[in-house]
Amino acid sequence: MNFEQFSLDPRILAGVKAAGYTTPTPIQEQAIPVVREGRDVLGIAQTGTGKTAAFVLPILQRLLRGQRRRVRVLIVAPTRELAEQIHQASIDLGKKTGARSVSIYGGVGKGSQIQALQQGAEIVVACPGRLLDLHGQGVIDLSHVEVLVLDEADRMCDMGFLPDVRRILKLLPTQRQTLFFSATMPDEIRDLADKILRTPVTVQIGMIAPAKSVSHALYPVPRALKKDLLLTMLEQTATGRVLVFTRTKYRARNLARDLTKRKYRATALQGNMSQNQRQRSLDGFRDGKYDIMVATDIAARGIDVTDITHVINYDIPDTVDAYTHRIGRTGRVDQIGEAFTFTEPDDEAMVRDIEKVLGERIERRQVRGFNYGDFQPDRQRPKPSQPRSRGRNRSTASRGRSSRQRRKHSTATN
Repeated sequence: MNFEQFSLDPRILAGVKAAGYTTPTPIQEQAIPVVREGRDVLGIAQTGTGKTAAFVLPILQRLLRGQRRRVRVLIVAPTRELAEQIHQASIDLGKKTGARSVSIYGGVGKGSQIQALQQGAEIVVACPGRLLDLHGQGVIDLSHVEVLVLDEADRMCDMGFLPDVRRILKLLPTQRQTLFFSATMPDEIRDLADKILRTPVTVQIGMIAPAKSVSHALYPVPRALKKDLLLTMLEQTATGRVLVFTRTKYRARNLARDLTKRKYRATALQGNMSQNQRQRSLDGFRDGKYDIMVATDIAARGIDVTDITHVINYDIPDTVDAYTHRIGRTGRVDQIGEAFTFTEPDDEAMVRDIEKVLGERIERRQVRGFNYGDFQPDRQRPKPSQPRSRGRNRSTASRGRSSRQRRKHSTATN
């Protein structure tokens, strides 16, 4: 199947081609025709499945008809990074259509956002708090919204945004098309979906379980040795871009700092950073300035980098859903990725829950040559295995190894 079969306007197809899209992903195949029909959609899909284009493309088709320069589409996202990602996709895919998009979120000044709204925009991509703030000031008119998109609804629930979302719903016309996307369906989210969707079509892609293109491994280690284990692992493992998850923003900041001191090209992404700092880190990671990003769960929402070869859980996540979201950053769009998780003795209950979702026991590994001291990594004492890259990642892995060699050479000569 190709994008021409969706009967999209040639101007939109030009944006698809410029973005490098060739074959629709499963969620795009299922959702685009349904959205074009004007039906409400309940989309259950993980990050990395191509869901942004699944709703942006038919929305752009809709905007080719009807009045311009007023807000006709509202897309609500839980984080600034995700809002900016969707906004950029709307610009890139709709470049030839003349449709205008504006992103609205806190942490930055309101002036440029207000100016963009006043100049006329058909698509508003917003975080709940700033949207309600600007509406309260009379800056944005939502009375003409034809399509509402709620993206990553489960994360909005996790972040406490559901009351704001309910307030936003009261500001919108009741006659509208609603597209509701979530990776998981906890009770609160299911209840919200039932209330706001009208005879929806359900589109379900890979619910809960991480992508099959990702391999998983556990590395038992005491907390005090985690940083040394990570450094040894990075030295031995051929990697491309690496995303490291920590439980706290302070640990993310400190770990990124320590990696930088060891001459790794590393950056942090955590909640205490200003929006400009966060954007610089994201752009640097995406553009190859940094090989390693150390992030917290909430800060990492909306990272749209397709060639992350490894996700390393420096701290095991608090929930299975969080594990799924983290691992969804690698192995995207059928690429192969690896997920390594450092586990402490108290993490066994969470490990069992993750294994239930995966449907198999996760391999326990040791890093060759690492001094574990008196700690026994596994009672069964498995044969130590060196972390390795999968075959299809060989070229990317070689680039990662070469970049580390270049960094060391640069250090030696400066």
